[in-house]
Amino acid sequence: MRIKLDENMPADSKTLLQAFGHDVHTVFDESLERGADEAIFEAVMRERRFFITQDLDFSDTRKFVPGQHPGIMILRLGDATRSDVIRRLREVFSQEDAKDWTGCHVTVKPDSIRVNPPR
Repeated sequence: MRIKLDENMPADSKTLLQAFGHDVHTVFDESLERGADEAIFEAVMRERRFFITQDLDFSDTRKFVPGQHPGIMILRLGDATRSDVIRRLREVFSQEDAKDWTGCHVTVKPDSIRVNPPR
């Protein structure tokens, strides 16, 4: 799976997801850090990459309609540490088949995963 990580994701996320066999880019790889959400999302769309972020601005499924993008995962882990984020990503990607999330809007919480499929 082709993935783009937002700047709010721990640096170790890239290494972890690569270990699961994914092709991973970060906003830092493309000098998009501190960029507007629109610019980041344009890169996601242009590159057709599944986007992983903790930015709740991407959680609106009316604006980011499932099926009209390559897929978005929002991590809603509250006051989680970097280690907590990495641990939860490891759990999610080891227990779920991420390729099934193409075009989906996925919300990951500490104890659940909600997948909104393409409409």
